[in-house]
Amino acid sequence: MFRSGAVSSARQFSRGFAQRRLASTKTVREVLEEVVPQQQLRLKQLKTEHGQAVLGDVKVEHVVGGMRGLKAMLWEASVLDPNEGIRFHGLTIPDCQKALTPAPGGKEIIAESMFWLLLTGKVPTEAETRQLSRQLAEKGDLPEFIEKLIDSLPPTLHPMTQLGIGVAALNHDSKFQAAYERGIKKSEYWTYALEDSLDLLARLPALAARIYRNVYNPGKPLPKINKDLDLVGNYVNLLGFGDNHDLTEYLRLYIAIHGDHEGGNASAHTSHLVGSTLSDPYLSYAAALYALAGPLHGLANQEVLRWQMNMQKELGGNIAPQDIKDFLWKTLKSGQVVPGYGHGVLRNPDPRFIALQEFCDTRPELLADPIVQLVKKTYEVAPGVLKEHGKTKNPYPNVDAASGCVLYHYGLTQFKYYTVIFGVSRALGCLTQYVWSRALGLPIERPKSLSMDAIEKLIKQ
Repeated sequence: MFRSGAVSSARQFSRGFAQRRLASTKTVREVLEEVVPQQQLRLKQLKTEHGQAVLGDVKVEHVVGGMRGLKAMLWEASVLDPNEGIRFHGLTIPDCQKALTPAPGGKEIIAESMFWLLLTGKVPTEAETRQLSRQLAEKGDLPEFIEKLIDSLPPTLHPMTQLGIGVAALNHDSKFQAAYERGIKKSEYWTYALEDSLDLLARLPALAARIYRNVYNPGKPLPKINKDLDLVGNYVNLLGFGDNHDLTEYLRLYIAIHGDHEGGNASAHTSHLVGSTLSDPYLSYAAALYALAGPLHGLANQEVLRWQMNMQKELGGNIAPQDIKDFLWKTLKSGQVVPGYGHGVLRNPDPRFIALQEFCDTRPELLADPIVQLVKKTYEVAPGVLKEHGKTKNPYPNVDAASGCVLYHYGLTQFKYYTVIFGVSRALGCLTQYVWSRALGLPIERPKSLSMDAIEKLIKQ
């Protein structure tokens, strides 16, 4: 794990100043050129000195239980602790909220400052953050062939399917693929991986917004990329909500804290697996998006919102704690799970849930929203019911328990699109690891599989 750099003293930059680079301001690539050799040496020492060290046992329950808890992959940017939650290079979400640069006029973390932290292990200065925002905005326009491709898709095609198609097709311009085909040294892989990753991240807002427009607002003109806005500022503007400052701030926070959740989740692991074959970042992340599209992964927040709205419809107004308790038991006794509660790793309330709840607590209009109120009331009742039920290892809320209701309040009411926003966010972590996998020379992933016959034979030995 890297050590985070100190936060520099902040000062506001004028538009003209932001458009030019100070000699003392490094690009993200220049910072990586300093950090990569250090980490390469560190990995070499780990392999040489501790290659045979045991990190844990492999049990039958790991093999047949989705490999949960099995320590079996390297992922640099974040580590998920069951009790503390996610840490990005050692920093908690509250740490990041204090240290990472917000947008001009905003208070929440922005994607650029989180991406810089994930990539380099260092907290960027305000100048570095603004420079990265400008760099991404200048790369943000879609190629014409991608616009035509997305526009040709039927609006009835799921938005996540469309997003994966668009991301995969962007590999037409992959610098990594072109460099590999002409022949480059392995030591140079990461530099082309970084170029592709920056290009892809920059184009995701325009791609995701075009899908939104085509599916939900056909024919509506799309604004141009504003070179003076941050990544999420442009995304919200392209979606048609640019005049809604609170939604913009919410999505800045949402996208930053959803950006990485260590490497074992399905989408992150998929991107890592596909990337290990030296497929370029576009193909690697397109594969990740299709993992994210699964009901057991990225669709969770819409399921929570639908469940909360069903509760509200059934119980009516003035919902009491006992009413919620009865509805929870009704859900459980029907054989369903309570959506938004429990997690494959966490054993305490998800810090991302807490961060989103704190966002709501600062805005009276959100606190007055019936669904937001219901989320808070459910949080007060559900853990006790789930503990009494006794079939969940974690009776506390995860981030999905809160995220969808705020989107709905601000007018993003199209449930099917929520996972696309998640997809824009998760690129931060998956692309970071893609760059580091190439920098560290990680091999193709190839675990050993076993049949039940083979397992039984090993047990008898």
